[in-house]
Amino acid sequence: MSVRSRDQRERGSGTVLAAGLGLVVIMALALMVLLAQSAVMASRAAAAADLAALAGADALRGLTSGDPCTVAADVAARHSAVLVTCTEGPGQTLEVRTELAVRTVLGAASGHARAGPPP
Repeated sequence: MSVRSRDQRERGSGTVLAAGLGLVVIMALALMVLLAQSAVMASRAAAAADLAALAGADALRGLTSGDPCTVAADVAARHSAVLVTCTEGPGQTLEVRTELAVRTVLGAASGHARAGPPP
């Protein structure tokens, strides 16, 4: 076997290696984008839950008018979230769970919060 025939067999192997590495980089970037999107959506869901719980707790204490869970649902809706649960707890506290109306590839983002008067 001559040196020339062996060189011919390996011709193009660098291209295959570069294409494979490029594919790995693209997949890693896509995964990072998905994880970043999920983190942003989780933060938005948590913020919607926090604000809904605060507004509902204010209504529960009589600081604003309306049913606490209805007020919490309205605030959640203004933040593109759906109120999943709303529970009045002891000591004029309100516990809510929200879920964003927009779903990600990794599933729905949800938030949980409890609000009430200071201890």
